[in-house]
Amino acid sequence: MKRSIASGLVFAVVLTGCTTSAGNYSSAGLAPIPGSITYSGQPRTKLTKSPAGSSFPHTFTDQWGREVEEIYIIQPDRSLLIAARHYRPVFSLDDD
Repeated sequence: MKRSIASGLVFAVVLTGCTTSAGNYSSAGLAPIPGSITYSGQPRTKLTKSPAGSSFPHTFTDQWGREVEEIYIIQPDRSLLIAARHYRPVFSLDDD
């Protein structure tokens, strides 16, 4: 009996961690860095043909020479939100 209660509690804890929506970006997003589309503020031109909620990548080189890829999401007010940022390695060890 105690084992089934413990199993139920563990299952409940695991399940509560899974209830968050992966596509919900309600936060302010990442802070822009030099090279980001939104570094000097939101762009003047609005993305009118792309639907709200759609995403697109932007790749650039930061001030330290690293290649950066950011993923932007178009908000309902047509502003951009930086949803993800990935730094690519400067060199690869598996170059043959």
